[in-house]
Amino acid sequence: MICVSEILVVKEKIEVYEKLMSLEAKQIDLVDYLAALGHRPQKIRNKDYWYLSPLREEKTPSFKVNRSLNAWYDHGIGKGGNLIDFGILYFNCTVSDLLQHLSQYQSTPISFFHQHSPAHNLPATAPFFADEKKETLSEGKIIVLEARPLAEISLLKYLKKRHIPVDIAEKFCKEIDFLLYGKTRTVIGFQNNAGGYELRSADFKGSSSPKEVTFFDHNKEELKVFEGFFNFLSHQAINKQEIDPLTNFLVLNSLSFFLNQRERMEQYQQIHLFLDRDSAGMKFTQQALQWSKKYIDQSHVYKKYKDLNECLIKQQEPRHKQSHRIGRRF
Repeated sequence: MICVSEILVVKEKIEVYEKLMSLEAKQIDLVDYLAALGHRPQKIRNKDYWYLSPLREEKTPSFKVNRSLNAWYDHGIGKGGNLIDFGILYFNCTVSDLLQHLSQYQSTPISFFHQHSPAHNLPATAPFFADEKKETLSEGKIIVLEARPLAEISLLKYLKKRHIPVDIAEKFCKEIDFLLYGKTRTVIGFQNNAGGYELRSADFKGSSSPKEVTFFDHNKEELKVFEGFFNFLSHQAINKQEIDPLTNFLVLNSLSFFLNQRERMEQYQQIHLFLDRDSAGMKFTQQALQWSKKYIDQSHVYKKYKDLNECLIKQQEPRHKQSHRIGRRF
């Protein structure tokens, strides 16, 4: 039996580890990290890099990163800080969750990213090109090289692991080659309304710029809202027999887009929410339920799981590994 003292020792070790990880994470170059997330500066003035805020929707860049200090400040919301502070707001998560995300990013340690150093700064006169093919500011920018039908064996295996039928994925996804840090990768790409891609594979999670939502208009009076595209694909797999979609679909691609999509969502008579059952997803769900009776929380269908895809995976395990299955459409 594990005694209380042993539990306290383990807890103390975890706390020490998280402190060390936090210190290392704070040294990641913010400009590189934003580039890896698909955000690029709109202008550069000396050491200041100005962005359209990744935390909200805006037309005039008011999100500043001082590369010398490796710190950010969003003038629109009056908040700023280091990379940890940014990540918590961007992903709506805890410090522990963010550190886990950073440690798993590209399946390499946090040190994968360039460590912040004054020598890493670019000249103040460095040009900025709107055309992605001409973009030379940072090798940390994701550059999409090619999009084609899904065929790579490793990606098909990944879809199978996530219990997404290939014929479903083929309708909505492409096989993407992209360049990052001088290395070419091949992943599954889900395109947004602005032409950017959500990029996934067994060992990569990221996005190319511009970051935006994905909206499917089937001229219906109801809307279904998903946080990420694997949950959307899971819904399509579960309702595979529906030839004619009964609703329109909105895939947020980031929970940070939820608030600025309110006007679009409330154009519909009913809005079915399939957000993650974590603290951030439930927070926005509860907020929407207070906005209007149009909103309907559908996360009760997968209440024992984090999200719809996890539910799909667990429910399709062999009978001896689970006691119930999905028995209804939604």
